Amino acid sequence: MSRLSASFNSIQKWLFPVLEDEIGELSEKMRQFVSVVDMLDLPSRMSAFRGVGRGRPPHDRMSIFKAFIFKAVYNHPTTKAMLEHVKSSPPLRRLCGWETAGMIPSESSLSRALAQFSGTDFPSRVHACLVDAYLGDKLAGHVSRDSTAIEAREKAFVDKVVAAAPAAPASAPAPAVASAPATPAAPAAAAPRRRGRPRKGVAPAEPEPTRIERQKGRTLEENLADLPTRCDWGAKRDSKGKSMAWKGYKLHIDTIDGDIPVGAVLTSASMHDSQAAIPMMQMTSGRITYLYDLMDSAYDATDIHGFSRSLNHVPVIDHNPRRGGKIEFEPARKIRYRERSAAERVNSDLKDNHGGRTVRVRGRGKVLAHLMFGLIVITVNQMFKMLC
Repeated sequence: MSRLSASFNSIQKWLFPVLEDEIGELSEKMRQFVSVVDMLDLPSRMSAFRGVGRGRPPHDRMSIFKAFIFKAVYNHPTTKAMLEHVKSSPPLRRLCGWETAGMIPSESSLSRALAQFSGTDFPSRVHACLVDAYLGDKLAGHVSRDSTAIEAREKAFVDKVVAAAPAAPASAPAPAVASAPATPAAPAAAAPRRRGRPRKGVAPAEPEPTRIERQKGRTLEENLADLPTRCDWGAKRDSKGKSMAWKGYKLHIDTIDGDIPVGAVLTSASMHDSQAAIPMMQMTSGRITYLYDLMDSAYDATDIHGFSRSLNHVPVIDHNPRRGGKIEFEPARKIRYRERSAAERVNSDLKDNHGGRTVRVRGRGKVLAHLMFGLIVITVNQMFKMLC
């Protein structure tokens, strides 16, 4: 926390006055943008994007990264709207790193740069470094875990089951094919699993382990690689009991005290929330030290309770009644569970103020990069609010 306080004082007492002498008075949004960029320490992280070899040098990737931060700060719905804003304001253009209007890249150039960022998961890594640098020595009381629907403008994946073609009758003659090369036979379709009680004398087949059961003995990288990430259809009930469906993805976010997001994973919309619990616990535990895992009833599973305890955390998970009766929290845990509202506030902040509702890019990598720019802005904003 001492490093965070030092950075805050440096920005307020030194950086802002210098910039105001150079480009004029800074608005509140401009101060917010400058604070986020200064906290990221971009010059030390952009070496992998420097152009090498012959040919026309690429546009400066650090300036483009700043432009995407600018887009998240001002909540511009499209890259085109962001570029128009930057072109119309010389101070903002210079804060992004473009001294003249002719240096501003085109919309397609920014799209290619975003693909380059997403290909290396660069925004997520910048966010992880930010959390580690300023919160790694902090003891957090609670991690509130939740997911939010992300609507996307792309074709949804549908897992189609093709029925096997009926076999030809035995009396039918085989068709003659003159001088045709032999082709390998298509693999036979797997017989559907027979439902109901097994036959007498036949031992029942052992059930396959569930994804959550497999996750307990694997690393974070293995668990993340196993999660579905295609764009598809999802459905859930909101807090008012209404059913909703959307096409796109699901963003899982871990939030600590102070409404600070410390980790995020993007999965298919159809994936159940509980399947992201163990990977999220592994991810967040590697970044910060915390005490309590706060989760709603979707995460109420024995394996999730056990894995949380194995990390020396205390799981506070709302009971899922399923076929039985509802088990209420004891008074002390009920009070502690109220802290989980931090997750809802971060979800709303991302969607209402930092681009969560205006996903115009396609592909899981670009969508995650777009959302991570918003989470980076929220993280810096909330850290500074702790000091004010």
